[in-house]
Amino acid sequence: MSFGKILTLSSGAPLPQIGLGTWLSKPHEVEHAVEYAVRNGYRHLDLAMVYENQDEVGAALKKVIPSVVKREELFITSKLWNSSHQPDQVEKELDETLKLLGLDYLDLYLIHWPVAFPPGNGLFPSHPTKENEVALDTQTSLVDTWKAMIKLPKSKVRNIGVSNFTIKHIEGIIKATGVVPVVNQIEAHPLLPQDDLVAFAKEKNIHLTAYSPLGNNLVGKPKLTEHPIVNEIAKKLGATTAQVLVAWGVHRGYSVIPKSVQEERIVSNFKQVALSEEDYKQVSSIGVNNHTRFNIPYGYKPKWDINLFGEPEEKDASVQVKIE
Repeated sequence: MSFGKILTLSSGAPLPQIGLGTWLSKPHEVEHAVEYAVRNGYRHLDLAMVYENQDEVGAALKKVIPSVVKREELFITSKLWNSSHQPDQVEKELDETLKLLGLDYLDLYLIHWPVAFPPGNGLFPSHPTKENEVALDTQTSLVDTWKAMIKLPKSKVRNIGVSNFTIKHIEGIIKATGVVPVVNQIEAHPLLPQDDLVAFAKEKNIHLTAYSPLGNNLVGKPKLTEHPIVNEIAKKLGATTAQVLVAWGVHRGYSVIPKSVQEERIVSNFKQVALSEEDYKQVSSIGVNNHTRFNIPYGYKPKWDINLFGEPEEKDASVQVKIE
């Protein structure tokens, strides 16, 4: 089983360190995955409007609350989508999420991305003149959206945070409002350790949640789960390579949300192993001179023509993030 470690957020809220991610999960698989995960001990679920599967998560929750678990024993996160960044849209989308899930409140609500889309034309509104591009709302700032998040009633949202935000983005919203996000959820794995962001988060008491802890194969690179170093340590520990990669994130103090819809993997990802300092350093060595960020929206189809992270792949983007 999981070590059952509970981390404490800056608000005092308890967060189970290992959660179930639901990104890139196909329709009809998520309901079963969530039910199965909760029955097998998971108490932290990571969701989002844009995954278009919250209705299924809601169906699964009805099967496990209260027969398997009380609502207050679960930590449920969801995320505000880009097309609801406008201050008058923020609470409307939260209400829609709560309705889909059949819940009265979320434990954590995050701004999913530091970019706004125009509202009212679906999740990925088409650019009016450019083919294969999404339309961007370049007027609504991160500060505008963060102020609306701060105003959300505590009866509906216990904690607020951000996702995919850089140090600069977070500094901007703190400076404007004085309110520090409780969590920043980021892509983090041995090829993208984000050491500077980790140090900044520690200094500000912002908890980091790592998504894609196993890397992913969206860009056709060799999978981290097949890396010789990860394989070697997995063999030594009698573990799966996924367990080793989850353990790497845990070693760094993150909460980690591996995604799976397969029963066997849902269970094995939750069974924790611990890395020695030597094992941890070996896994970390994979990322030396091998910086890889898998999730860059500038490369999506349709493309988001915005430079979010300052990665080389984004250098030709014509829009910069509007912080305030």
